[in-house]
Amino acid sequence: MTKPPHPAHETVELIRHEVAFQGYFRIGRYYFRHSLHKGGTSEVIRREVFERGQAAGVLPYDPRRDELVMIRQFRAGSYVAGRHPWTWEVVAGIIEENETPEDLVRREAVEEAGLELGDVIPMHSVMLTPGACSESCALFLGRVDSTNAGGVFGLDSENEDILVKVLPFAEAYGMLERGEMDNSISVIAVQWLALHRDEVRRRWT
Repeated sequence: MTKPPHPAHETVELIRHEVAFQGYFRIGRYYFRHSLHKGGTSEVIRREVFERGQAAGVLPYDPRRDELVMIRQFRAGSYVAGRHPWTWEVVAGIIEENETPEDLVRREAVEEAGLELGDVIPMHSVMLTPGACSESCALFLGRVDSTNAGGVFGLDSENEDILVKVLPFAEAYGMLERGEMDNSISVIAVQWLALHRDEVRRRWT
């Protein structure tokens, strides 16, 4: 997917960067100036950015059975936000050093869902919370055989308790429409499949 060029007048100057916090994740403190839409340049502004790493995710889909595979697990962020802390999600993870986004989703499909991916189709690469977090997510659709999919998976070393469920496309889309799916990349992935489903099924069957 070719990205359009950025407007030449939108520029930023990094003045200073420091580490505000370093734990399992990092928070960086940045000082910069940027161009203004009305012309000129901003004053020096300070922003803290949560630096979590870059992610990738995949929606496993069986075009023959018209079924997709989703996972469900506890999420502390949802709990703190006052939402139900178990969410329907695509398979996803943080990209490790010397690992491509496709490598990551193939690895995580095995670890989180017990699935071997066949062909994959890139969907989008999106920023998840661009005002506060540097994390992006490369999204894929992955071809699977869902015949024997399902169960509980995850790594004990990471305290993962992941429910894997096969859903007919119509049921999954109904969940999205009813607001039962509020994980952002899951919503994007299922909506993408809704738009491209006929094309994907012709290509993969």
